[in-house]
Amino acid sequence: MTNIEGAVVLVTGGSRGIGRALVSALYERGAKKVYATARDPKTVTHPDAVPLALEVSDPASVAAAAEQAQDVTILINNAGGSVNANFLDSPVEDVRREFETNFYGPLLVTRAFVPIIERNGGGHLLNVHSVLSWVGLLGSYSASKAAFWSQTNSLRLDLKPRGIDVTGLHVGYVDTDMAAHVDAPKSTPESVASQALDGIEAGAFEVLADDLTRQVKAGLSGEGAALYPQLAA
Repeated sequence: MTNIEGAVVLVTGGSRGIGRALVSALYERGAKKVYATARDPKTVTHPDAVPLALEVSDPASVAAAAEQAQDVTILINNAGGSVNANFLDSPVEDVRREFETNFYGPLLVTRAFVPIIERNGGGHLLNVHSVLSWVGLLGSYSASKAAFWSQTNSLRLDLKPRGIDVTGLHVGYVDTDMAAHVDAPKSTPESVASQALDGIEAGAFEVLADDLTRQVKAGLSGEGAALYPQLAA
């Protein structure tokens, strides 16, 4: 269990969507300081946040951010992205780009900040996942998120002896720019952020933030046709 009150938190992708909601919710719960990262720190709008330039797939950028944020006790890997690459027709470079952003990026950030959190007495890591970690509907994006989920599960084992708890946050459709084209029920970023912070404070292994995510997770133990009805014909 990790107290948010008085904590120093770094949120990647903190300028919009879930990341921006997390920054606000953290201050509402008494966080001492919140670093909000973005490729362009000028896009960070919360008046109390500490803007920090970060490109998660760039080792030099990650190292520079870590040098500037030596007091972090909670790390939230929220940044991610998609170029809608598919395995058969898209350039392989696009597939690699999605893995660089969604798998290697958060790994670089985690590796940079684990020693910092450890020196500061331990703390918490929250990784933001997608329901598509479990359903391969978006080609390499789904694959990169599935790999990230596995990374989180491994890190939970690696970091527990070092005084760092790990939570995986899984979300379905959220009312953000990334899902603007989706015609389906959506969670608000604020609801997702609230559940994420509840999970940190409770020391939860996983947080399933909406009905869709809970349904898909439950369906993993069933027949494949339940998750992929298009294959049942």
